[in-house]
Amino acid sequence: MLSNWGERITAARSFTFLVKRRIFLGYGAGVLSLPGTKGGPNERPALGAVGVGGKGWADSLGASRHGEIVAFCDVDQLGKDRKGGFVEAAKKWPKATRYTDWREMLEKEKLDGVTVSTPDHMHAPVTMTALKLGISPYTQKPLTRTVHEARALTLAAREAKVATQMGNQNHSGVNYKGLVELVRSGLLGKIKRAYAWSNRPIWPQGHRRPKGSGKIPDGLHWDLWLGVAPKRPFQKKIYHPFAWRGWYDFGAGALGDMGCHIIDPVVWALELGPARGVQSEGPSPMKETFPEWERIYYDFAGTKHTLGKNFQMIWYDGKKKPTAEEAGLPLRTKIPDNGVILVGEKASLMTKHGSGHLPDFYVDGKKLTYPLQAPKGDDHYGQWVSAIRGDGTPSSNFDYSGPMTETVLLGTIACRFPGQTLRWDSGDLKFLNSAEANTLVKQTYRKGWEVEGL
Repeated sequence: MLSNWGERITAARSFTFLVKRRIFLGYGAGVLSLPGTKGGPNERPALGAVGVGGKGWADSLGASRHGEIVAFCDVDQLGKDRKGGFVEAAKKWPKATRYTDWREMLEKEKLDGVTVSTPDHMHAPVTMTALKLGISPYTQKPLTRTVHEARALTLAAREAKVATQMGNQNHSGVNYKGLVELVRSGLLGKIKRAYAWSNRPIWPQGHRRPKGSGKIPDGLHWDLWLGVAPKRPFQKKIYHPFAWRGWYDFGAGALGDMGCHIIDPVVWALELGPARGVQSEGPSPMKETFPEWERIYYDFAGTKHTLGKNFQMIWYDGKKKPTAEEAGLPLRTKIPDNGVILVGEKASLMTKHGSGHLPDFYVDGKKLTYPLQAPKGDDHYGQWVSAIRGDGTPSSNFDYSGPMTETVLLGTIACRFPGQTLRWDSGDLKFLNSAEANTLVKQTYRKGWEVEGL
């Protein structure tokens, strides 16, 4: 990590690149200025926020505890159906410059970091642009909507040499740290299998696009909301502000939403490499939306923490989850709505996602007290801002969260081919036995919205 902020004005922020950005944005006049400032470890970095409603409100507030919000952007300037939003952000940070187009904000402002809290389809375009400009991104989960984008951001982050963090904040919490330490302690023995699940979706999935169009609300810049996605008419409550998660063009379904949270500790604790294969069970696929429920089987090479040469993790969503019996837990064990079970040779564990509590520990069918000293949690936003100042490395930086996101997103492809085992070649970023599945690895952006590096 570069310790001197001034060093971050690199070739990636070259005059040529900024000129290209001006051509892309249509800005012809004005003085070009290089973003980035130099500051000491006690100074507050200059931060921007792309998306300040809903989760974007939480992200901008979290980041503002450690840095200074000097600019923010939201395509919905009047929306009142989310926490925070453009109007509230203007009250909270009256001195911050306000934008509706994130491209303009990233070019014009002298930012050290930016939170990216948009619908999934815009994560990669905003984040890649920030990286190319030498700006440190804090990007919501899933890091990207497609596997190709995840790989591209991982590589771009290495080249940019700036602080990066994916917004799976539980990675810094007691819950998942405790899971990792319990696995690594050896008290479970080698891990035989893993289960991960979520009660999502809590939005519509498995449906068709309704006909017709609706009136675009005042203050909503619909074309900017669509961004890189194909054009389509606005329809009230079908996409914005929350139901977009269920649509292929905008989201990554229940798996994309929660997998980067709940699959995270499994990958982390077991040091799993890329998945070698993936298979789904579920309803017949729809043309434009993710299924109402699914069961995804991930196949990995075994590691030093697992039993045997092969390892399987099973993901459930749509209110599906493993039973206590199949997981080898006491029959009356209550299975939470979202969580992880790891079954080991000597013992098993179960943890409830987002609970803030240490994992439950089971030996010979009996629930015991967590056997280790409780780990300390950390501030996910604070890690990121500290790294911008040159202090430490964020725990969910793109070198970790990029490959983990790739694994999660394989399931968002597999769900469109239920019953088929898709064999994956991570090195070449392609499926070995499905040309059709390979067409879903990378997205073509809408004309005029192309982003260098994606």
